Amino acid sequence: MEPVAVEEFEAIVEEALDDVPEELMGMLDNVVFLVEDEPPADDPDLLGVYDGVPLTERDSGWGLGNLPDRITLFRGPLTRMCKDLEDLREEIAVTVVHEIAHHFGIDDATLHELGWG
Repeated sequence: MEPVAVEEFEAIVEEALDDVPEELMGMLDNVVFLVEDEPPADDPDLLGVYDGVPLTERDSGWGLGNLPDRITLFRGPLTRMCKDLEDLREEIAVTVVHEIAHHFGIDDATLHELGWG
């Protein structure tokens, strides 16, 4: 698939976020969603990453001056792996759910078992 403009990609990400159930989005605590063109050079096929402290690991002192957790989606690998816009929308939705799950403390092994790997 040809590269997708940043604006179009971000609009697809917003659509994917709109499709996440409101109850689940309401449970997110101090999380921002970002889009970057490419992942780190040492992991060029990375589709998304959760960077933060999962809810299951936070203690009573967490939140005092902490920066928001970040969920970053990588436009390059996502567009390169997809054959068309429909495929891209689906892969972005899966990646969003996958990274949100990490915020809730769900590990990769469990996500793979559930079909979200």
